[in-house]
Amino acid sequence: MRRKKHTAGSFIRIALADGSFGYARLLESPYAAFYNYRTTSPDSDLDRIASSPILFRIAVRHLALDEWEVIGRRALEEQLTQPVVQFMQDLGDFQRCTIFDTAGHERAATPKECVGLERAAVWERDSVEQRLLDVFLGRPNADEEHLKVRLQ
Repeated sequence: MRRKKHTAGSFIRIALADGSFGYARLLESPYAAFYNYRTTSPDSDLDRIASSPILFRIAVRHLALDEWEVIGRRALEEQLTQPVVQFMQDLGDFQRCTIFDTAGHERAATPKECVGLERAAVWERDSVEQRLLDVFLGRPNADEEHLKVRLQ
């Protein structure tokens, strides 16, 4: 089986467990941006998808991409070329955090400075799909909650 080419700028349609669809955009590997856009039937209107707000940008396991449908490709808009900012937190001393980005910048930080940032992690397909569905249904996502910065 020939591996599909997953390139930055590709639009992805994701079938969710309730029969609806979510949408994402591939950034520089392994990152993807997920749109606040959900449909009950497949949509391939790239303008409509691209005009939706971004919910989150995370690293996704490459194999997940083989399960999702590429529906088109365009050059990334300026906002999607900005570095992805994440944090790491020391498990032994969680007052010690690091904020870093995909452009290679890194600095020590307090846990409070990490609030609202994504923890450095690579997400599996089923976890991403569950997180999207949870957002759309207005409920907390267990994986997202587990990965939030610890303040105490």
